[in-house]
Order: sequence, then structure tokens, then C-alpha cells
Amino acid sequence: MDDLRRDYLEQIRRDGVDLSPELAAAFAGVPREAFVPGGFQRRDGAWADPGDPDFLRLVYRDDVLVTKLDNRIPVSSSSQPSLMAIMIRALRVRPGMRVLEIGAGTGYNAALLASLGAAVTSVEVQADVADRARAALASAHIEGVRVEPADGYAGFPSGRFDRVIVTVGIAGVSPLWLDQLERGGLIVAPVEHAGTHPVLSIRPADGRARPGSLADLEAGGPLTASVICPAGFMTAAGPLTAAHASAFPPPAAAGTLAGLTGFAPRRFDPALDSYGYRDLWYAAGVWSRRATHAAVPGREQSCLVLIDEARTGGAVILPDGSVLATGAEADRYGAEAVATVDRWTAAGRPPMQAWRVGFGLTGDARAPIWAPDSWELPT
Repeated sequence: MDDLRRDYLEQIRRDGVDLSPELAAAFAGVPREAFVPGGFQRRDGAWADPGDPDFLRLVYRDDVLVTKLDNRIPVSSSSQPSLMAIMIRALRVRPGMRVLEIGAGTGYNAALLASLGAAVTSVEVQADVADRARAALASAHIEGVRVEPADGYAGFPSGRFDRVIVTVGIAGVSPLWLDQLERGGLIVAPVEHAGTHPVLSIRPADGRARPGSLADLEAGGPLTASVICPAGFMTAAGPLTAAHASAFPPPAAAGTLAGLTGFAPRRFDPALDSYGYRDLWYAAGVWSRRATHAAVPGREQSCLVLIDEARTGGAVILPDGSVLATGAEADRYGAEAVATVDRWTAAGRPPMQAWRVGFGLTGDARAPIWAPDSWELPT
């Protein structure tokens, strides 16, 4: 077991994740297997059970563990540990801080936070998932975590918190979290952008949690954010993912974009690596509200697409900068895709972390959200 956990830490560090001694101790000390007592889905779709000979080896790898499906769609999981580490580092937790977690999942993330000395309140919309997380925390002898079955949009109305961390993909920030956030607090959350969920570090612009009435918020634009890293998350339910005027189109499923043909040749030799491609993808989402991702024939990974209004055509930008197009407006979307590559290249290929994000109030008028609506590259 000691060898497994040492290798586990090395896997988490492999892509340059900086583990503090305290966070490394948390990952080494919290038994991840205690949080998946019912097993999880293997990469090949089969189910891994605790009695399987390779169960612990699979648990202690840097990979997401899907623990619940609904009609074969994943609806609960334990996130990839290296991504969890990045988000927890960005949260800047100190002993004694009160943390509101939106999305309990297996309870493993809350256990790591508690091991760093935080007092955690975790809100989970799925009651059965909340029950299992609570039982797992007890089984692992983790103290300092409270799990509440409730809609994450409301947060925990009777609480006050120094930090908020969100472990599901959201379209925007609930104003109710700001009510519960102490002065100087911050929110770390994966916020939808062009079909993905880059993780943002979000702060009230003037250091206050909430500058007064909702009317003040509407006029003041109280939040600013920076991008921490690319990511993809399961999507939250309810108001946190409500459609709004500037929402991106959903991803295009396999077979949606038939008849793709070459529109523009490759631009990058060698092709962009995964991080560079995500940087281009993020910029495309800043400049086009039609950006999302699509399954493309012959490609194992989804690709960046500017999809047309009919969702039957558009233009795909590949990692080498080449463009494929199809549909009734292929020329229009192909030209826009080429212009996107040109613009990103002319800007010096900015990484997604270079962007500064502003927010506007949108969504359901009865349950509004603060969603990203402006971006700038500081000079």
C-alpha cells in the first residue's frame, strides 16, 4: 500500500502539479478506496469492484472514478486527483477556514480539505450521493465535514464561509454564495466556456462579498476572475446551468457534422500540444459564442468547432491550425475559424491564464447567476 501511495503522489506531480507538503500528506493519508466502496466504472465500461485483484491499483491512479450512472450517463464521480490538487492549491486553504463545497461527490475532496484543517460544509443535490459521502467520511474517520442534501444554488444559507469550491460544471456563480462569503474570500469553480469547464479563481472586485442590494450588484459588476487551468466536469443541475443569452451551444455529438472537407491548410508545425490547443480553444470562446466541441471522424479526442445555428454544419479547427468545414454556411464559418487562428497567433498565442474575466447577471430572473461576459488581455 505504501508503494501504491508513493506512486500515486508521483502520478499527481507528473504534469507539473506543485504539491505542498501539507497537500501531499493529505493525498497520502486519506484512503481513496474508502470513498468508492461500491466500486466504479472502468475505462472499458465494465465495473470495478472492491474484491477485484486490481481494484487498489485502479483507485490509486491519477484518473477520474465514475461512481454513478443514469441511463449510462455519468452523474457522480471522484474527480481526477491532479485536477483536485490544482483546485485545492488555488483555494489557498489555511487551518481553521470555513469552506463551502458545492457538489459532495464521493466525499473524497472534502476529506482532503478537512485534512488541511478546514471546516467543510458540502452541499449535494443527489440525496443518495450525499448519504454515501457521509458514510464514507465516517468510515475513513474524517472529522470536520458536514454533508447536506440540497440544491447547490442556495449554498448553505445559515453559514458564513472563507472559501467556496465547486466540483461540478456550472454556467455561472450563484449570488447567494456571495451572501455567504466573508470579506476577502474567493471562489474556485469550473465555469462553462465553449463546451468545456476551465477552472476560474473568482473574487469580489472590491474585496467585499456583496456590495449591497441586488440592484447594486446589477450596476456594479462585482466579480472578476482569472483562469487556473483547462478542465471538463459533469454539469450541475438547476439554475446553475440555466440557459442565458450568451450561453454557448452544447457539444455536437458524433455524426452531427457530416461531410467535413478541407477549408484551410495547417498552420502549426509541429501541431499544438494539448495545452496550446486548449489556449486557442479558450480564445475562440472569447471571440465567438458559437464555439463548442465536436466528435470528428478519425479523431479520438473532441475538437474545437464553430457550429452553425442549425447545428448541422460549421467549421472545425484542428490542433495543427487547419480548418475543416461543412454545411450550408461552410464558407462563412470556415472564414471565421481562419480569422480566429489568425487573431490568436497575432496576439502572441496567449495562454488561457492570461485572460481576465468579468461577469454579468443573467439566467433565470427568479434564480439569476453571475456568468462571464467580458474578457481582456492585460497589456
